Formats: sequence, C-alpha cells, structure tokens
Amino acid sequence: MWTVPKPKYRTGLCAEEEIAVNIGGVRAVLFGEVLNRYPESRLAELLNCSTQNHEVISSLCDDFDPCRKEFYFDRDPDAFKCIIDVYYFGEIHIKPGICPICFIKEMEFWKIDQNVLDECCKSCLIEKEEELTEIANKVKVILEDLEVDECITRTQRCQRFLWRLMEKPGSSLPARIIAIASFLSVLVSAVVMCVGTIPELQVTDVEGKLVEHPILEGIETACMLWFTAEYFLRLASSPNKLHFALSFMNVIDFMAIMPFYVVLSLTYLGTTSMMELTNVQQAVQALRIMRIARIFKLARHSSGLQTLTYALKKSLKELGLLLMYMGVGIFVFSALAYTMEQSHPETLFRSIPHSFWWAIITMTTVGYGDIYPKTTLGKCNAAVSFLCGVIAIALPIHPIINNFVVFYNKQKVLETAAKHEVELMELKSGKDEKKQELR
Repeated sequence: MWTVPKPKYRTGLCAEEEIAVNIGGVRAVLFGEVLNRYPESRLAELLNCSTQNHEVISSLCDDFDPCRKEFYFDRDPDAFKCIIDVYYFGEIHIKPGICPICFIKEMEFWKIDQNVLDECCKSCLIEKEEELTEIANKVKVILEDLEVDECITRTQRCQRFLWRLMEKPGSSLPARIIAIASFLSVLVSAVVMCVGTIPELQVTDVEGKLVEHPILEGIETACMLWFTAEYFLRLASSPNKLHFALSFMNVIDFMAIMPFYVVLSLTYLGTTSMMELTNVQQAVQALRIMRIARIFKLARHSSGLQTLTYALKKSLKELGLLLMYMGVGIFVFSALAYTMEQSHPETLFRSIPHSFWWAIITMTTVGYGDIYPKTTLGKCNAAVSFLCGVIAIALPIHPIINNFVVFYNKQKVLETAAKHEVELMELKSGKDEKKQELR
C-alpha cells in the first residue's frame, strides 16, 4: 500500500546541521539539508546565520536559546505544520479550520512564496479575498451613510441627504416610507394596467371605440407622475450622473416612464390627421404594451429578486446545457414524428418545422393537444420525447437552486460581518477618544 512520507523532524536535541524551533509551545528539530531547499525562507536563514549575531537572530525570531540552539516563535503551530510541508513535498495545502487570509500572512512571515500553494487552495483564497472585498465595500457604504462631513457645502449636503432619502431605505424612517410608497405605486400601476383591459370596465369614446376608464387613467397618471418625480430626484442627487443613467435598473425605470409621455404627446399634441395614420396607431399600441416594463421596478425593492437574478447569471452554463439538450431533442423527435405520421391520411404534421411546435410543448410536458400523433409509432415517439424532456429539465434544477441558496446565505453573512466590522470600528474609536481624554 502506497503512503505519503511524513516530514522528517523530531523533538530531541539538535545536531550541527539541524535547528530546533518552538512554535507556540510545540517543539521540533528540523534537518538542515531539507531547509536549504528554500534558501530564502526564514528557517533557512536561521540555519545559516551565525549564532553570535544576535541582532540578525532577533530580527528573524522572537527568542533564542544559544545553548540548545533553539528558536522561539509566537506563531500558530497548526499553520506551521502546513508550512513545513513545502520543504518535503514542494507544495502546501491549507488544512481545514485555518483561515486562508491568515495563512497567507503566515506564509509571508516564513518567507514562503504563494506559488507553492496548491490550485485548490488558491481558488479558496481567491474566494475569501472576494468576500473580504465585498465586506469592505459594504462597510464603506455604511460609513458613507453614517458620516457627516462638516467641510462640504450646503448644496452637497442637500444632495447627499436627497440621495440617502431616495436610495437608502434603511438610512431613516422617511426614506423607508418613500421606498414603501414606490413599491405600492408599482403594484397599483400594474393592477390598473391589467384591470383596464377588462371590457366591462371600459367606456366608449366619441368614435365608438372602447377605451380605458377615466378613473383608471387618472390613477395611472398619478403613478406615472410619481415615477417621473422619483426618477429625476434620484438622477439629480446621484454622485455620478452618467453611471446612474446607464445602470440597468435605471434604464428599466426610464423605459417604464417614456411610453406614457410619448403616447400623451401623440394623443394630445399631435394633429387629428396624424393620429389617423395606421402606423402611428400601431406605434401607440406598442408603446402602451411597453408599460409592462414597470413591473421590473420591483427588483429595486426586493433583495430576493436580485438574488434570483444573480443565481441565474451564475447558472448560465447549466441553462445553456439545458437549452442544448432541448434543442437536440426537439430537432430529433420532430423529425421522427413527421416521418412516422406520413402514413396516416389525416396527419397533423405537415412539415418538420411545423412539428417543432409539437416537440416543444411535448418535451416541456405542456401538451396543448392542437397537434398530436395518430399512429402507434408516433405515439411511442411522443412517449419517449416527453420522458426525455422531463429528464432534461430536471437535471439542471439542483445546481440552480444550490447557486441561489449559496448566494443568499453568503449575502446574509457578508451583511452581518460588515455590520460587526462597523461596530468594532465605532468601539475602537470610542476607546481612543477615552484614552485621549484621560491624557
């Protein structure tokens, strides 16, 4: 049976070509020939330096016993067990339970290059560094909300106050009320848009056409005025106007507002002959349909929708695999269905492209019944197609759900860590102030 050789260090007295180290109370004797494999490391420097040069030794270790030639280090012994592996195996693995960021600091202390880390540990380190960056960004946002700069002008102070009021619902009670009002306006606007299409609630205009009820139009106008005021207040208070205008969610907000004013201008400011043009009327109808974009405004007020969007972005590979499976299945089963159904005189499969619709609704288990096979072979082909469709759809579901849960839990942990970091900073600043008062 093959076994990994253990590092050759012992706990007895050291010979001439050996050094003894005491790491946090754990003593070990290391071979000099092994340590010299990395001559630029701290241990190799200790091995090769003169025991009479106390200044150099004191700069390399915390304490030194010249009689036993033993060096003392106030470091983590568990991390040192990982560090010593590089001298024997040429690579380092971070053991479970050790913080990767702290371990990197240990490697810097022992003067070991980070390239010796194994690839699996490097990926873990990159992930931790990204988490720390996110925590730092969240802490920065919290501190920006809490800080009060007395040096800024009155205009800048008003702009910052307005930005917090419109963009930071957790900064104050009025900001939270505005966020709730905006959320309710989106819901009311969406409900009005849907209810306005019910024929029983519509009225007849002078031309005998059914139009939206005036009360519903008034409610929609009020909602659109709220959306317009909200958008321009956020734009005016934004520190970076260009970044604000090009942001995805702000583009959605603009698209939800723009059709209302275009239709209003075409209806009330345009000439009568112009409004009779068929193309203009079709354009007005298309712009009215664009009102459904306002439902996406809910994502600004829902962390769950934002998490779902991120999970879908992280699951693009799985979704692409699903679409590839479904595309291949649709092509194969539609071609088979067309071939098998040609023997029936009343076949519903007139061509392979026409059969794509049947394959889509069958593999997705919708089955409208407008197109269906009539031969025995065609029915067997249909049974196999929807079984394959169920399997293909079920395969990527678990990775997508897992990405959602992981990201959601990670965001909760990062928010809690950021708040704790801010509390520690406030506690530290309070202690510093007390020290200055005592002095």
